[in-house]
Amino acid sequence: MRKIGLVAAVTLALLGTAAANAKTTVVYAGRVITDADKPAQGPSTIVITDDRITSITAGRSAAPADAEIVDLGDKTLLPGLIDLHVHLTGDPGGDFRSAAVEPDEWGVVVGVKNAGITLRAGFTTVREAGSAQYTAYSLRRGTAAGFVTGPRIIAAGPALSIIGGHGDVTGFREDVHDVLDQGYTCTGALECAEKVRKASRAGADIIKITATGGVLSQQGRGLEGHFTSPELQSIADTAHSLGLKVMAHAHGARGIEAAAAAGIDTIDHGTFADDAALKVMKAKGTYLVPTLMAFEGIRERLGKGIYTPTVEEKVRMTLGSVGKAVTRAKALGVPVAFGTDAGVFEHGRNGGEFALLVKAGLTPREALASATTVAAKALSMDGEIGRLAPGMSADMIAVSGDPLADVAALEKVDWVMVRGRIAD
Repeated sequence: MRKIGLVAAVTLALLGTAAANAKTTVVYAGRVITDADKPAQGPSTIVITDDRITSITAGRSAAPADAEIVDLGDKTLLPGLIDLHVHLTGDPGGDFRSAAVEPDEWGVVVGVKNAGITLRAGFTTVREAGSAQYTAYSLRRGTAAGFVTGPRIIAAGPALSIIGGHGDVTGFREDVHDVLDQGYTCTGALECAEKVRKASRAGADIIKITATGGVLSQQGRGLEGHFTSPELQSIADTAHSLGLKVMAHAHGARGIEAAAAAGIDTIDHGTFADDAALKVMKAKGTYLVPTLMAFEGIRERLGKGIYTPTVEEKVRMTLGSVGKAVTRAKALGVPVAFGTDAGVFEHGRNGGEFALLVKAGLTPREALASATTVAAKALSMDGEIGRLAPGMSADMIAVSGDPLADVAALEKVDWVMVRGRIAD
């Protein structure tokens, strides 16, 4: 009994020490949007303990003596933003031949730069949508540990693709392809299941596939479907059995429809999605991640000798349809989740996507929800991020103005906290 009493005493002492060492931050804001689907609140006090929101109360409450105080004046405080499609380890306009020159380690260096830029732009969670084998995983670990300034990273690693398709190494001699190959192409349902398991073993948080041709790769086979329906079904079933979701790069309508029918969780880009494809997405609960900013970045570089003739041809056949799928998706009730494809344009401009979504038919409130509550649900992380509430991760930003009236307010973020840490 005395031994048990001693253990209990030590435990209580340790808990007391932990409580004493807990960091408390008190944030005062003139206006608070706790949830994009709810009315904004007036002046409020938000208390954060370590990395969690402890309380949100109306008015200006007294802070504990040892608390760090952040007074945001009349600024609007809201949940940290979520971008479901970024490429932190790359910058726009790079020559495709750099794949044969630059080491993978360089991607981590570039990623550190872009992670900081992205966080300061207000994006506290991102989905890294394709990188070299371990670069995004290294960034994920660095930002989680606080060694690197950046958002929470949901990392895919290399994308699964067909041989010679978007996502595979293309544009080189065959012997060069063999050297650069990362081992994630697959043919047939069995091999595709194997590659999903390989990605899971390597550390993927999500499986990325290139379900159709792509605009910026050197493959010249158009933008329609690449994988067969049995291959897509195998990928989806295998990933889901491992507790992983699948995101599909997809442009062509029939490729989108086939991916959604197989149970792929998000369609990224979705450029030529027609009503038939969107109805399957609606039935399957598949999210559309439009990445409209990607095409802004592409448009700015078109005709300047940056892209090869193969790429320029695909760009010109695509630009006229950008945004139309968002309008159709809203009309048919398909959830639209926020993603930009940052890396095709300059990192830090992610907030420009909001105005493009509104132009395509979303209300400002719907556009904000796409980057908070809807995106969090797409990640199955709606109990962790996307709202401000006690128990949620302390991911929040402050802006001037009212983003529920004018989404342009989200293009300039004044203050950022991620996981209870204030961004420099």
